[in-house]
Amino acid sequence: MSRVLVLNGPNLGRLGTREPDVYGATTFEGLAALCRDAGRRLELDVDVRQTDDEAELIRWVHEAADERLPVVLNPAAFTHYSYALRDALAQRTAPLVEVHISNPAAREEFRHTSVVAGVATGTIAGFGTFSYVLALQAVVELLAEEADRRG
Repeated sequence: MSRVLVLNGPNLGRLGTREPDVYGATTFEGLAALCRDAGRRLELDVDVRQTDDEAELIRWVHEAADERLPVVLNPAAFTHYSYALRDALAQRTAPLVEVHISNPAAREEFRHTSVVAGVATGTIAGFGTFSYVLALQAVVELLAEEADRRG
């Protein structure tokens, strides 16, 4: 069973109360349960984490790189300006799927640019919390492709 880190940036711990018209009514605990349930179905060991601290998020990214762990990442506001996070992600050693609950391209102008997208394997956005399920499905496919290449 492959281990996957599902990492979440600032303010995502406030899901369910934070702008429910944008982010929905699911709490962070509900999101974590959704990810773990999807992981079980996909035969993934899913470790869901959230922090409002950029340094902690970067430490988790380093952990993933050192352990060759795939990452599903919702960088939240760090998406748009954290070059430190982007540089840490560039060191990745396994698939990285950027995920967003809302569609940043359909929102305010400042949300249209992701500084982390260029170092991600791909991005899934705009499907609510189901974006995470799609990202975990993508990780499974990416890991299978890697295994096929190795023979």
